[in-house]
Amino acid sequence: MNISSILAGKGNNVITAEPEASLGSVSRTLAENRIGAIVILDGNEKVCGIVSERDIVRQVAARGADALDQPISVCMTKKVVSCDRQSTIDEVMGIMTRNKFRHIPVIEGGKLAGIISIGDVVKHKIEQAEREAEELKQYIAG
Repeated sequence: MNISSILAGKGNNVITAEPEASLGSVSRTLAENRIGAIVILDGNEKVCGIVSERDIVRQVAARGADALDQPISVCMTKKVVSCDRQSTIDEVMGIMTRNKFRHIPVIEGGKLAGIISIGDVVKHKIEQAEREAEELKQYIAG
């Protein structure tokens, strides 16, 4: 199974922000949309960063409430690890586990095509295990 199967179910809509957006506004966007990360796009719609809730918490802990007025570019991860639709779910799960990421953008042809969360991966793996268990029961029952 590959990432396209997850995107087929959840869609390609990704909440994004510009590098100049403030930490405060990005924090509100995360809370309002009940998401854990936001992809940062430059003026050409290219991925130039990603920011997670943890990134914002670290910045506020280090700088206090004044951090909320800073541009999100101060705490975004600039070296974004991504996947594409053909990446396998196991590959993406391995990347997330090794790097302790909870979100990975999906990029196709240099453009943002979606985002995968650890929740998406776990949900898919559980569904896969349930299907396999049901198939095995059917096989045994004959």
